[in-house]
Amino acid sequence: MSYYSYFRSSKPSSYKVPKDQVESTYKRLRSRTFWAVTAGYAIFYICRMAFSVVKQPIIDGGIMDSRHLGIIGSAMLFFYAVGKFVNGFVSDYCNVRRFMSVGLGISALVNLLVGVLGFCFNWFSLPASVLFVSLALLWGINGWMQSMGSPMGVISLSRWYPRSIRGTYYSIFSASPYLGKTLAMILIGSMVAWMGWQWGFLVASIAGFVGVAIILIFVSDTPESKGLPSVQELSGEETTKVDKMPTKELQKLVVKHPGVWIIAAATAFMNVTQYAVTDWGVLFLQKQKDFSLESASQVVAFSGVFGVLGTVVAGWLSDKVFKGNRIRPALMSGAVCIAALSLFLFGGGGYVQNLLYVSLFILGMGILFCIVAGLMALDMVPRKATGAATGIIGISSYVAAGIQDVVSGFMIHGGSSGEEYDFTAVSVFWLVACLVSILIPVLGWSFMKKKVVE
Repeated sequence: MSYYSYFRSSKPSSYKVPKDQVESTYKRLRSRTFWAVTAGYAIFYICRMAFSVVKQPIIDGGIMDSRHLGIIGSAMLFFYAVGKFVNGFVSDYCNVRRFMSVGLGISALVNLLVGVLGFCFNWFSLPASVLFVSLALLWGINGWMQSMGSPMGVISLSRWYPRSIRGTYYSIFSASPYLGKTLAMILIGSMVAWMGWQWGFLVASIAGFVGVAIILIFVSDTPESKGLPSVQELSGEETTKVDKMPTKELQKLVVKHPGVWIIAAATAFMNVTQYAVTDWGVLFLQKQKDFSLESASQVVAFSGVFGVLGTVVAGWLSDKVFKGNRIRPALMSGAVCIAALSLFLFGGGGYVQNLLYVSLFILGMGILFCIVAGLMALDMVPRKATGAATGIIGISSYVAAGIQDVVSGFMIHGGSSGEEYDFTAVSVFWLVACLVSILIPVLGWSFMKKKVVE
């Protein structure tokens, strides 16, 4: 079997579900596919976040400093950015179950190898340069594998859900990264504090292989592959000229649409700020506010619950409260982000206050990201080209996040105060990025209201 034939979208099944069982079978398969994809994508984030938790133990061990850690983190993000672009376009043609499970499986394997490499570093006294180069390479591979998660989740939604309810389920799916980050901070943070940094990667690896099993057992590619009619027929949606256009032609129109690129630019700056807090927040609390590793991990972890809340309510908020107006809730959540991030970076306070600041920031960012990068994009993009839009937004977002990791690492290490780790300048950098991320969709709103194909 060729690479192409293995990963391509399933052909319609020769078996047809009896008419009296169509509705019940459709709802059952749709529900279990949705929850399995959502759980699987949350576990992708556990395999992604291990490195963010172990930064302080690696620094304390004298193995590497923040500059090296920033480069390794950026390797994952740069590979992720390019992979998300490529896989976004490719995934419009792919089998959700197979593509997503392979990506998560290799990501889990990479975490296992990093953990084993860490043990070898201690046992055999490997040079720190060997560990640095190996981690950068492996974490780059992990970034590419991670890019096989999000596009397939969005495409699965478009294949199984009608437009009338897709926004609600997209909001729930969008909460999975925050759930994954929360679990990663709690599970990995506790294990690292107890057993050592290498064990954090082993825990992530085990979680990844569990996620692969969930995807393989419960995810179905398309309704047609299970003997059901298409989602348009099942939901009574009218077939339009867009549904009859070739996928390749629709992807070309997506690339030319200015609204997609405005969303891409906005989410690029959002990711600078979002990844600054998730990737450097634990270290910031330890170095700047004298938190222990366990306490710092708990603050970032528990705050992720508010990200889940924010993304879940985002669709309801913009659909029901603001009657489809996406820009008003985006502005409100943006204001919350600015205020909360300012207090976190420049305010004082102990555990409870910093937990509140980070929670409010992640709540606002969850709503903002879901509305701008998700619902606004779904409003304008045809079903058969959602992967292409995800790819364009993804490469912009994660190139920016990767640049942030490198810049932040160097700014933190060579601070203006002369201290070894100084967060003053980098805090201004993060705050300005947050402000720009809010201004871009406001200024480009007129372009974002237009659909790719009217």
